[in-house]
Amino acid sequence: MIKKFGLVAASIALAVASHSALANVSAAEAAKLGAELTPLGAEKAGNADGSIPEWTGGITTPPTGYQSGDHHIDPFPGDTPLFTITAANMNEYEAFLSEGQKALFQAYPDTYRMPIYQTRRSASNPQAVYDATKVNATNAELLEGGNGVTGAVLGIPFPIPENGLEAIWNHILRYRGEAVKRHGGQAAVTASGDYNLIGFDETLMIKYAEPDMTPEKLLEENMLFKFKQSVTEPARLAGTALLVHETLDQVKEPRQAWTYNTGQRRVRRAPNIAYDTPGTAADGLRTTDDFDMFNGAPDRYNWELKGKQEMYVAYNNYKLHSDKSEYSDILQAGHINPDYTRFEKHRVWVVEATLKEEFRHVYEKRVFYIDEDSWQIQVADMYDNRGELYRVGIAYGLNYYDLPTQWSTLDVYHDLNSRRYLAVGLDNDEDMYDFDIRPNDREFTPQALRRAGKR
Repeated sequence: MIKKFGLVAASIALAVASHSALANVSAAEAAKLGAELTPLGAEKAGNADGSIPEWTGGITTPPTGYQSGDHHIDPFPGDTPLFTITAANMNEYEAFLSEGQKALFQAYPDTYRMPIYQTRRSASNPQAVYDATKVNATNAELLEGGNGVTGAVLGIPFPIPENGLEAIWNHILRYRGEAVKRHGGQAAVTASGDYNLIGFDETLMIKYAEPDMTPEKLLEENMLFKFKQSVTEPARLAGTALLVHETLDQVKEPRQAWTYNTGQRRVRRAPNIAYDTPGTAADGLRTTDDFDMFNGAPDRYNWELKGKQEMYVAYNNYKLHSDKSEYSDILQAGHINPDYTRFEKHRVWVVEATLKEEFRHVYEKRVFYIDEDSWQIQVADMYDNRGELYRVGIAYGLNYYDLPTQWSTLDVYHDLNSRRYLAVGLDNDEDMYDFDIRPNDREFTPQALRRAGKR
């Protein structure tokens, strides 16, 4: 059962420069970070029955045998499933499942299952992120209407959230390094299990996490991320590219996007790369704002922080991530192969987003389950305009301990109507993420997109 989280004190007025602003929490509340709370705001203690242990810092050093550039080896190789949840015993565990997870058992009663492992609270970030989070706690504010954040950089802006908007901004701004280059792909899997692989090269430049970034500069530039994506396969799509400038306040200044078309050899503005526009080459199985479980402007929804609950979520999925795992073994009819998955019990924040009357979107309601240790959305249940469960998103997470950061290795979006799913982030056959790159702004211009365009 969801419990209301009562750590947040009433907001207090602080003098900032020449005007008064509302701080998110008091200095006394912020002092709990790193004490009874983790540096990112989770409950440090374990749960009552011991099935969730105390957080003791997460993974702080790579396991023996790991070398930079490798696929991340499993730091828990001796772990075996404690038990398995199936359609037959699902009712015994329903208090720890979302409605979307239950729907997957009902849709695929003979094949879908969750192997449940010992809970490993492996999430960790660099000390600089923890330090920044503590500063943010007493300084960060939502911009008017909740369409951006001010007074924060690098760390989690609202480690002790008091509303749903603050919690979703924590997910959007969670730490993933200063920049990252990754290679991978996605597969839109048919009901019979057939698929075609779409390959991508992606580069993400995170302005929010740059070493010299300040809250004032971030607000002035109004830029959070810069993102480039180019298609590498199949041949008919290779060279098609996308450039996105992700603004801080997307209502004041909407997200800017450009596409390069290999047939026309032209760069064009793409004003509709937002909200419920279908995702790139996704066969209509996800919206643009489904990417990363949720991204973009939150202005079309009312956001409610429902509280916390214990839940079985996909965590420490190193087998699914391994370069010894084949796409043909992972991707099967209905859902990915459960033999490659690992689920654990963790505490999650529950945030419910309901569509505002004046807006349209294919999702009337969305319920997000956000890991307390990392602010990664673990599960997203999406409802259509009839109020029926429509899609279920699952992020299969692990700790990229070379950085370190908790992130997903694969995001899977299940369409319950078509019995199809989209797997995003397939990288078993690819070079591993490069967190050491340091691109510059000149690499993220329409002119650079045109120069890089090729068949």
